[in-house]
Amino acid sequence: MKIPPTPGRNPDTAALRFRDPALAADLARAIRRAADGLPSPLALMHVCGSHEQAIARYGLRDMLPPSIDVIMGPGCPVCITDLPEVDEAVALAERGVRVATYGDMVRVPGATKSLADAQAAGARVHPVYSVTQAVDLARETGDEVVFFATGFETTAVATAAVLLEGVPSNFSVLSAHKYVPPAMELVASLPDSAVAGFLAAGHAAVITGWRLFEPLARRHSLPVVVAGFEPLDILAAVLRLVELVRDRAYEVVNMYPRCVSPEGNENAQRQLWEVFTPADGRWRGIAWVPGGNLALRPQWAAVDARNRYDLAGVGEDAVQDDAGECICGPIMIGRATPHDCRLFGGTCTPDHPMGACMVSSEGACRIWHQYGGRPDLSGVPQ
Repeated sequence: MKIPPTPGRNPDTAALRFRDPALAADLARAIRRAADGLPSPLALMHVCGSHEQAIARYGLRDMLPPSIDVIMGPGCPVCITDLPEVDEAVALAERGVRVATYGDMVRVPGATKSLADAQAAGARVHPVYSVTQAVDLARETGDEVVFFATGFETTAVATAAVLLEGVPSNFSVLSAHKYVPPAMELVASLPDSAVAGFLAAGHAAVITGWRLFEPLARRHSLPVVVAGFEPLDILAAVLRLVELVRDRAYEVVNMYPRCVSPEGNENAQRQLWEVFTPADGRWRGIAWVPGGNLALRPQWAAVDARNRYDLAGVGEDAVQDDAGECICGPIMIGRATPHDCRLFGGTCTPDHPMGACMVSSEGACRIWHQYGGRPDLSGVPQ
């Protein structure tokens, strides 16, 4: 859709107005027309916390017809970091090792405690914004530093690049990195899955390329649309996905062409797979995901914290998920929403989270608590 230039503005700048209310309204009307006659509710799943933030923040669900249900899948890396992985990081911190990790991970509960609990008891836990900050900490202090590495392939690439550049001998990595495509495969394979199509995360597809999703689309007869993160990006991607469902076109469409190519960033892929290898593992609250974890390859054993430190048996009894009546697991596979949880907004809040979905800024519960998941904007001028 061509955007007319705004008087007094550079046309190139005007063409990048991805929050234009009039265009959003046009897209919403087109979605309603495309959805007419389709089964209701039509469940479309995205697998990205950043998508959920944009959808909730801008009230995009209120612009969609009631027949379209955009649900969040397992797109929060903090939320699906398993309890034994958290327990390993806590055990290292309690042994006196400096543990550096992304800020959201500090408060995520393990089987009995979180890194924040260990820190309150005197352990040295360091929230960082990047793996390079963790490496700098090792160089500056001379102490043993373990980077508790979480996140999907987007952050795993950064971890790989730093290791390939070379790190000090007192630095090691406890990998809890995950790989999204196997989780999408798992959701699509569930016998009672109602998902009619996927919105794939644009930033991950920058690395992997969009062709990666073609086997999944063919195997499960599910269309996949790669989406960006601005409101118009998401609405345009939803429109295209509804059209594909309507036309029974089980293919992959890239609606983020300004960033995503068919093959992706091949140099980043080379670095990723030079350092990591897919491994089977459990995703918290969901299931055992074949190929869903990213483990360090044997040649990186010298910087593998599980190899350097004796962590055998740590967390092996942590078979339970989040405490009590928390339903993070069903929320992360689209079988429930935060509003279905009786703890949401009462017992469970960002200040007192009962489960990982309320801890992370990319968790559905945290996002819905902040913005609301299905706000009623009918009285707001458009």
